[in-house]
Amino acid sequence: MVNTATLAEVAGRLGLGEHLRLGKGEHQSGGREKESILADALEAVIGAVYVDGGWEEAREVVLDLLLDEISSGAVRPGRQDYKTRLQELSAQLGLGAPVYQIEGSGPDHDKRFVAVALIDGDARGEGTGTSKKRAEQAAARTAWHELDARREATDVATMSEATDEQPVEHAHASESSAATEN
Repeated sequence: MVNTATLAEVAGRLGLGEHLRLGKGEHQSGGREKESILADALEAVIGAVYVDGGWEEAREVVLDLLLDEISSGAVRPGRQDYKTRLQELSAQLGLGAPVYQIEGSGPDHDKRFVAVALIDGDARGEGTGTSKKRAEQAAARTAWHELDARREATDVATMSEATDEQPVEHAHASESSAATEN
């Protein structure tokens, strides 16, 4: 429920990045907007509140800042974890576990990754990110949406076939009843 992306989003809403002291390299590479740095900064703020004010104060800050995310996660756990969602859907469809191919490029301080989600040997989604994990999540999200749309189309077709067959079955049943009565 509470992960790097969530913490970074909350830190961004608070404008925490504007108050960070960064080294020259991080400053030049956009460190004030990097998820990992923002998430770590918010964790540090919560830790400072805990050290200064104790458990109850820290609890209040966490609830004030993260209650919406916690509530949302409790109602729909794992909604943002597309790798898990894709693995579950892929298994449900009998396609086996997804495999990810990842390539990185760029200098160490500004690495970019491209991931491809392969399911049953077919490329189903591609995604990019500033880490392997983020690229995999992006690829999984694309693949999940594609497979989910395919599953929904199959479900609709199956329902349509079942609906088309029912009147025929009822008609046969009526004809049988009429024949028995004569």
